[in-house]
Amino acid sequence: MAFEVCCVIPTPENAGVSPEDPRLSRIIEGIVSIAAGDLTTRIPVSPDRDQIDAVSTGINLLAGELNDMYQDMEQRVQNRTRELQAAHAQMQQMALSDPLTGLANRTALMQEVEVVLAGWDGSDTAPAVLMIDLDGFKEINDSFGHRAGDLVLQEVAARLLASAPEESVVARLGGDEFAVLLPAAGRLSALVTAETIQSALCVRTVVQELDVWPRASTGIHLAEPGQSAEELLLCADTAMYEAKEAGPGLVRSFEPVMLYARQLRREMASDLRNAVERNEFRLAYQPVVDLVTGQMHGVEVLLRWEHPTQGLTMPDSFIPLAEASGAIVGIGRWVLRTALEQLAAWRADGQDREGFHIRVNVSASELQSMDLVDYVRGVLRDTGTAPQDLVLEITESALVGSGDVETYSMQALKALGVRLEIDDFGTGYSSISYLRRLPVHAVKVDRELIAEISRDKGQLRFVDAVHRLIQAAGLEAVFEGVETAQQAAMLQEMGCCHGQGYYFSRPLTAGQTGALLASGDRLPLATEPLVAEQLPA
Repeated sequence: MAFEVCCVIPTPENAGVSPEDPRLSRIIEGIVSIAAGDLTTRIPVSPDRDQIDAVSTGINLLAGELNDMYQDMEQRVQNRTRELQAAHAQMQQMALSDPLTGLANRTALMQEVEVVLAGWDGSDTAPAVLMIDLDGFKEINDSFGHRAGDLVLQEVAARLLASAPEESVVARLGGDEFAVLLPAAGRLSALVTAETIQSALCVRTVVQELDVWPRASTGIHLAEPGQSAEELLLCADTAMYEAKEAGPGLVRSFEPVMLYARQLRREMASDLRNAVERNEFRLAYQPVVDLVTGQMHGVEVLLRWEHPTQGLTMPDSFIPLAEASGAIVGIGRWVLRTALEQLAAWRADGQDREGFHIRVNVSASELQSMDLVDYVRGVLRDTGTAPQDLVLEITESALVGSGDVETYSMQALKALGVRLEIDDFGTGYSSISYLRRLPVHAVKVDRELIAEISRDKGQLRFVDAVHRLIQAAGLEAVFEGVETAQQAAMLQEMGCCHGQGYYFSRPLTAGQTGALLASGDRLPLATEPLVAEQLPA
């Protein structure tokens, strides 16, 4: 730092001093030093207190003031620098942490994985990643609200931190997905950590005065030589999805075959998106029978997929994938339109029966579509179908977890005249209260409830109580999975009105269903199943 200092130097002529006075030299040296930036320089003052001493004193005062100004400026710069450094550190912290839980985020986790992989010597004690995904978290959000969901996520984060090893890195990757990085672990120690975390998570927690038992599916993968951070996380993620598909609350370690299975699912998801345009879907129709008369009360529409390489594929194999990939809405709308067009074709050919209903399944995703009601109204109009002839079957879990959009859709569909039916009743969140609350007309009791009624009197009494409960709610009941004459007879003795199952008929083709409608024949009430399923090529 340099300063320009201007002053009048006393001369022998104006100060009455000798040119040889050494104080003049000290003044010049002091000025040079101050000008060079040394503001601590001070010029000695003699006891004479003459003009030369006055000039020296003035220069010293000026240097002192400049030094004070410089020190103040330096302090401000240092303070500002610290503020900027603190702000930068805070921004880095925000960029590398999850704002809800305070855990590391995906970016921070990736950085840590890259560091531990770079420092790994290839020994058996390797970096490991545990990928953790909560089971049923959507139901918590749907049932209790997003605020409750956030509280659960915060509680889960705290439990992960408390149960993971001290040297590990715990991260929230987004939504209800978490990860734990173990910098050095063996296969057994990684599995023990996963089981410890599982035990910590499943302990009851109270959220807004409601009891919640969080569960999670966990995938584990230990690093392999030459593996990148992205590959390590991908393998752990793949193992986690395998655990989730196998059942809630399970732990799976990565195996190479899992990647192949994941690739197959990815390819099938891609095929699903094009299956409608390629005309690969087929419909089958399973009769719903009046248990008293044996007459066909209606049919449930069942979807089949003629996969180009895998052949005939049942819905259990592709419907969950369609829901996960978002393809289910387009598929569901194709099913609805095709089924109602088929109903119109039967009627045009004189193949009709009074009170005949066609039942079409509606997924939770479809129920969340804002334009579902308009689409249903348009298809009814285009096919000339009366609204009361259409029954939309909605799974029990989708109904119980319904939010504002789903509730609006159900109420609007009911106002339109479409009949709504709870599907798979007894397998999910069966509740007395929602039977009265939801705008539905009928309940389809799941096959699991009647499977043992011919051998278990206690189960028979239970099914009878369920039937009475449904009747008390003012709803109709349909029992699916009827496979024997004895089951049909027991249901009839209970006063049950409608049944569906292989005892009466396996799923039929459109042609077989039309012929049965036209014939007016009764389906068997005490004989073997009518016909095996046949689909057009």
